[in-house]
Amino acid sequence: MSKRYKVIVKIGNKPDGSAHCLKYRVNDLKKFTTFLDQRWSEWKWFNVYANSGTDRGQQLANFTKFKRPDKRFV
Repeated sequence: MSKRYKVIVKIGNKPDGSAHCLKYRVNDLKKFTTFLDQRWSEWKWFNVYANSGTDRGQQLANFTKFKRPDKRFV
């Protein structure tokens, strides 16, 4: 089964000042936030995109370190 969401996370800045972003495929946004806190404690924000269906590629939500998802799904 494919993952429900594609997520792009800004984890900081590179030495040249550009954004250092990573891409993940996830199902559970709350668990993903916990993962970010453990693995990348300085993360800034993440955008959530649909990864399947007719909405594939559409941005569904965005969250920050202080405005976190309160549900597993969007």
